[in-house]
Amino acid sequence: MDLFNDFSGTGCENGFSKTDALNAAKAAGRKIVAIGGGTGLSALLLGLKEYTDNITAVVTVTDDGGGSGKIRQEFGTLPPGDVRNCLLALANTSSMMNEVLNYRFTEGSLKGQSFGNLFLLALNRICGSFDRAVAGMNEILAVTGRVLPVTNTNINLRAWFEDGSVVDGETAITSKKKLTHLSIGKIDIIPETAVALDSVIQAIEEADLIILGPGSLYTSVIPNLLVGNVSNAVKKSEACKVYIQNIMTQDGETEGFTASQHIKEINRYGKGRLIDVCLYNTSPVTRHLAGKYIKENSAPVVIDKDKIEEMGIKLFGAEIMARDSMLVRHDPLRLAYNIMLMASIMMPRRGFLGRYDRLLLEQE
Repeated sequence: MDLFNDFSGTGCENGFSKTDALNAAKAAGRKIVAIGGGTGLSALLLGLKEYTDNITAVVTVTDDGGGSGKIRQEFGTLPPGDVRNCLLALANTSSMMNEVLNYRFTEGSLKGQSFGNLFLLALNRICGSFDRAVAGMNEILAVTGRVLPVTNTNINLRAWFEDGSVVDGETAITSKKKLTHLSIGKIDIIPETAVALDSVIQAIEEADLIILGPGSLYTSVIPNLLVGNVSNAVKKSEACKVYIQNIMTQDGETEGFTASQHIKEINRYGKGRLIDVCLYNTSPVTRHLAGKYIKENSAPVVIDKDKIEEMGIKLFGAEIMARDSMLVRHDPLRLAYNIMLMASIMMPRRGFLGRYDRLLLEQE
């Protein structure tokens, strides 16, 4: 049976509809591992699930601020916030369920706390470990693919600044950098002996495409690479490794950084070249929009193409910024579409898999 006879109408031969073909294409989609944290990773996942069912999100667990930080401090568990956002991005449940899990209490002792964080905390107590709790949440939300914490170890970030001072904790590190404008000389995790989940390493080994970012360089992307076995697994993988370049620099982390400086830091902490392709935004950031970020000491990242190419890294530019937004953000669907387009150009699949890939790209 030819799955691609003619999709110009509402269906095709043998009762196999276009919807059936799209579902089959997603089921046979590329195996993607997305590594990061924060809003950048959850936005990426929201788009990727339109192109493949085979997604593994590897999420950092160093957050110690906000509601996650309070739970972490009081109960000694890993921070649930980033994991919760990724689960909801890949969830296939009602909008009401998403609304409930995203609900934040506005008063009392739970003020500022997300119900989804509390739900994960309860599952953690029931299941006995954070990764099992997340696995349970994967099932409850009928997640496309799966979400994994990078480790079960309760880790924290530690930074050495250029003046020799040492600061522990993600929130404290960002605060210190904003106040002093000192450069971060080195960043590490405590304990250094923390290792990744076996399922994380297996997913990396089996991946067709490994994506780093978008997200905060020192607090979302790099912390995953510091967890034992992760960077080595990425280096050894035969998958195409893509870095999604942030559109703007970030106050407290990457003020004044060019694209090549972001990449150099990733390779530095990965102890080798981890990136094959850099995907960057070509949509202009308007003067009005950029002006909103001046007070935050943030500006559009300069894409210094020559330096990136000298590192042996390919470039792929595309309009991936959200339109009509009050903030500079990646558009989930545009980002995912251009990742898949890049993959189809640079690493095309043959036969029916290639035809599936082209069918999905035609939906944009």
